[in-house]
Amino acid sequence: MLALAGDLAVFAESRAYEVAWHRHPAWKLVLPLGGHAVVGESVGAGVLVPPQYAHVCATSSAFVAVFVEAWCLRAHPASPTWLDGRAVRRLLDAASSGTGGGLDAEALRAEAAAFAGVRRAVDPRALHAVRASARATRIDAVAAELGLSPARLRALVAAEIGVPLATMRQWRRLRKAFGSLVGAGGAGGAGGAVGIAGAAAEAGFADQAHLTRAARRFIGRTPGSLGGRR
Repeated sequence: MLALAGDLAVFAESRAYEVAWHRHPAWKLVLPLGGHAVVGESVGAGVLVPPQYAHVCATSSAFVAVFVEAWCLRAHPASPTWLDGRAVRRLLDAASSGTGGGLDAEALRAEAAAFAGVRRAVDPRALHAVRASARATRIDAVAAELGLSPARLRALVAAEIGVPLATMRQWRRLRKAFGSLVGAGGAGGAGGAVGIAGAAAEAGFADQAHLTRAARRFIGRTPGSLGGRR
């Protein structure tokens, strides 16, 4: 299951799982359903991994992973923050507090902010650039729209968000591609799934191999591991 809701991407895996070395440009909450999470050699009931932190990760049970965009939370930026069992349960309860036990993105976002804290306000031009660049063919077009040079825009995003604009552009495209793969057109997960090549094209990747490289880089797994079809 994958659900996309604004600044959140929520993924649920029905079994224990291990992902390879990767570095995502977002905060990642790993919430095991009764087991534990492992990052490197450290183990805990759950974990919040900061953006741009290179790591391997595993769980001993089914789990929910929540990716929260880099500008949303405030926690230790250079190392994982471990959660106790009570914090994991609160986050899982918030996530499933929607109608009929479905995803409640607002409740989950609020609980994550209560746990990690909220980051200071970010320059709205940087947020616009991140969101628009994923759809744009050229970065200089986005810069011109904001009245900035491409170099100034890149510097602004790096300073305000802490992640290069080119990285955020690929990350946002990866979110879109995975949403297409599993039929998660929105927060409710509605929509028709497509094949990997089709999802790559829809999201703006050059081809399927380009999408696969981005997936390995950012989440340590392949698009096919999510059940995508060729």
